[in-house]
Amino acid sequence: MQSLWKQDAAGPAGSPFDAGRRHDVVVIGAGLTGLATALELVRSGMDVAIVERGGVGELASGSNTGKISLLQGTTLGTLREHHPASLVRAYVDANRDGFDWITRAADELGVPTTVRTAVTYAQERDGVDAVSAEFDAARQAGLPVRLADPGELAAAAVPALGAVLLEGQRAVDPMRLLVALAEAFVAAGGSLYLGANVTGVHVFPRPRVETEQGPLRAGRVVLATGTPILDRGLYFAKVSGMRSACVAFELAGEVPDDMYLSADAPTRSIRTVRAGDGAGAGDRIIVGGAGHPVGRGGSERGRFDDLVAWARENLPVGAETHRWSAQDYTSHNLVPFVGALPRSLGRVRFATGYAKWGLTNAPAAALRIASELRGEKMRDRRKWMTTIGTRLTVPADLARGAAENAKVGAAAARGWAAATARPTPVRQPAEGQGEIAQRRGMPVGVATVDGRTRAVSAVCPHLGGVLEWNDLECTWDCPLHASRFTADGDRIEGPAARDLRRLS
Repeated sequence: MQSLWKQDAAGPAGSPFDAGRRHDVVVIGAGLTGLATALELVRSGMDVAIVERGGVGELASGSNTGKISLLQGTTLGTLREHHPASLVRAYVDANRDGFDWITRAADELGVPTTVRTAVTYAQERDGVDAVSAEFDAARQAGLPVRLADPGELAAAAVPALGAVLLEGQRAVDPMRLLVALAEAFVAAGGSLYLGANVTGVHVFPRPRVETEQGPLRAGRVVLATGTPILDRGLYFAKVSGMRSACVAFELAGEVPDDMYLSADAPTRSIRTVRAGDGAGAGDRIIVGGAGHPVGRGGSERGRFDDLVAWARENLPVGAETHRWSAQDYTSHNLVPFVGALPRSLGRVRFATGYAKWGLTNAPAAALRIASELRGEKMRDRRKWMTTIGTRLTVPADLARGAAENAKVGAAAARGWAAATARPTPVRQPAEGQGEIAQRRGMPVGVATVDGRTRAVSAVCPHLGGVLEWNDLECTWDCPLHASRFTADGDRIEGPAARDLRRLS
């Protein structure tokens, strides 16, 4: 399981950790949000450090499809259905600024991109209405979209009953871009602390970031961790963690170089990878989809198998070369959360809820956070920052949030009931498999990976959900709020701040 983009990626070595040092700003996370924010701030003359548990682009930022687009499936049509046109336009304006930032950065840093047409298409009759709604909302928000004519539909990569197109979008190798941003940050005087696991953040009496290597003091802290690792504001309950799958194949025939995303279910994403994209030798095609809530819905391996079968049936694909998953978060009101974390005395900023469109939303969030930390006056900020920052919660937002949290409650109840009803001891799982048992009434996760069987607590340290085994990535995933752990219990991502308790 490795992203196509990571096959030859050689990230920067990072800076020697300087325990106890004070920085103007400490950014937690070396994905696109963290790197863009840090680069903006260090170029403003601030002393900035990035702290990252793993390496640059460790999670979603290095595992997406590399589409830089303002046409984002059915995002605008869905948003317009329940929100005023002014909010939709503000969302588009934010993403346009994010688009401009990332494409300028790529050009400046010598990262190749290719110009593409983004296509939202309908696979079935039910999707045609969604395409029309997306067209109307996009035009209302100022995007020069158009509907595909019959000839374009006939020439599409896959059969389509309708489609909306936006020309002039970009495709990129996201890892190459992230590495270039990290190198530019260090060259500008920033400190890049890799392999530094954050264990806590304090805001009083002065901001302090605790790591396993020691503390760092800060004037301000930015949480660029996908979802906040602090519970202030309860944002773990205001976003839904979603995983999706990608498979890369050798290209065995002609496919248009447009970037496709279906408007109806099951979601299917298609893009080619050419030499100009900078992702190594040989033409490739990436097929994505199989989006689902983390830890719910059965076999991860089965989802990949379905995606591969669809690709082989509908596209001229050759040998499979890579497969990987990515995780992102969708806010219940469909617009990213960006700004000051509640109850942090204004000393902690965060961003989450990009709904898989981080290549434009992340730099937009970085622009807003950097503006606030530089102390720019409200009148000098972009209008979309104020519009999005003061948006109202509408009944549909509350309904989506209530529905999702009801599913969370049901998943919690099912998990505990199933775990405590299982016999113990359980048989030793086969290689790559994991099972939930119970010990003295408490759920235990038993898994065999790389020939070794180990047992960990199967209770998520964040609010106590019973974990589910991911049979593709060999991880323990929480169906409540999307925390994930290795078979050994090490935290990978999500709102959980601690590892699982190891039992053997």
